[in-house]
Amino acid sequence: MDVNERIKAVLAEHPMVLFMKGTPQFPMCGFSSRAVQALQAAGARFHPVNVLADPEVRAALPHYANWPTFPQLYIQGELIGGCDIIEDLHVAGELERMAHDVAGVVH
Repeated sequence: MDVNERIKAVLAEHPMVLFMKGTPQFPMCGFSSRAVQALQAAGARFHPVNVLADPEVRAALPHYANWPTFPQLYIQGELIGGCDIIEDLHVAGELERMAHDVAGVVH
């Protein structure tokens, strides 16, 4: 399975995926940390993928998504955006709604 197929498989398996540097418990960059905080504050259940632990995914994902930076949030296989967009959606109350719509909300 090539790297693009692996990315597609992860996106197909999980309704909400955050490709990030590090893990939710130990984010390895400020943007990933802020994205995790916004998702957790919205009560979102998401599948984290540590791109630092998988150099192939880290190299391929910017081309796959046409989005150059990390983190990258996907919902139902669709790229939502990076840290700033995640935070903006949270402030607007949309992130919680989106998470609820995919049945990934923690109560």
